[in-house]
Amino acid sequence: MTQEKPENEKPLNDGPVTGSVSETADASSTGDSHAAQNQKPQTPRRKRRPLLWLVVFVLVVCLGAGTWAWRDARNFLDTPPQEPGKSLIVDIEPGMTLAQVAAMLEKEGVITDAWRFQMLVRYKEKSRNIQAGRFLVSTGWLPETVLDMLVSGKAMLYRLTIREGLAWWDVAELVEEGGFCRAADFTSVIHDPEFLRHWGIPFDSAEGFLYPETYLLPRPRELNRDAAKAVANRLVEMFWRRADKLWPNGKRPSTEELKRLVTLASIVEKETSVPEERARVAGVYANRLEKNMLLQADPTVIYGLGRDFEGPLLRSQLDNANNRYNTYQNPGLPPGPICSFGASALRAAISPEKHDYLYFVATGRDRGHTFSKNLNDHNRAVRDYRAALRENRK
Repeated sequence: MTQEKPENEKPLNDGPVTGSVSETADASSTGDSHAAQNQKPQTPRRKRRPLLWLVVFVLVVCLGAGTWAWRDARNFLDTPPQEPGKSLIVDIEPGMTLAQVAAMLEKEGVITDAWRFQMLVRYKEKSRNIQAGRFLVSTGWLPETVLDMLVSGKAMLYRLTIREGLAWWDVAELVEEGGFCRAADFTSVIHDPEFLRHWGIPFDSAEGFLYPETYLLPRPRELNRDAAKAVANRLVEMFWRRADKLWPNGKRPSTEELKRLVTLASIVEKETSVPEERARVAGVYANRLEKNMLLQADPTVIYGLGRDFEGPLLRSQLDNANNRYNTYQNPGLPPGPICSFGASALRAAISPEKHDYLYFVATGRDRGHTFSKNLNDHNRAVRDYRAALRENRK
């Protein structure tokens, strides 16, 4: 029996099923796909926490280390090795490295830690400023005070006085007695051709160029040739510093003129200790040289006899022509200077007094001299001198 279908009911097999319902479903599906593509995957919160804790831990460690380092540095800088401290002497030798200086200071108890002291020096950028020398320091000083002392160059200095008129061997004895170097080393240095060439000294020794002055010098830890060279350099450097102020027109003389001036100045220095007479004495020798007369200067003969001479001068010594410095026998100036001389003697040699005197002799009554223009007057002055000596013996 065939059943009637409702009018509005369509067969299930009537073509494909189309309609808004299917389209809506497709659009919804497409939209969800795009949203899924645009949305980043979210990290679970549980995975973020270990990284956060790691960052916090590192920050805490760094802060703690920085605090510890700051406190450690302040403790080093603000705490002296001893309270109260004691004074002691330390030597900074030329050529010592910063590490060697710091190690020595720690060993002597001047600082508490060599490594920290090196860090301080580098932080202050003073590595190249530490001076060599002997320093008086204290174990009660803070590290920065110690560094300031070493950088200031205020080493312990000792007095060395070289008076006018000394020969080089006398100077050698003085520097040894003062603890600055050995006399033998000093002697070697001032005769060294390389040393002489460096300083422009045209003789076979530095005689005459060891300037008489009072010096303040450090005493080296080791007495060797380097120590002797340091002293000799200081003395010769002082000569040129003083002499350069006296040369005419401010220009150094030629080699031959230099030889003449320093040799004459040394003779003037030995002949009189009266400053007012030096230009006059220089004038006497200038006149004798001009007239080709023998200088007949006793101090040159004595110098040629060497350090063992004890005086008085004998006739045989005055007649000995083998003594190169014997100006009674050999014409002209001696081979070189005979002593260390001061500025006034050099000034006199540069500008001798213009006069007609050819002779002079001591008065025997004071430090002065009697000057004569001829031999008769000179012989009379010599007799007066001898008479004065006899009176003085009474």
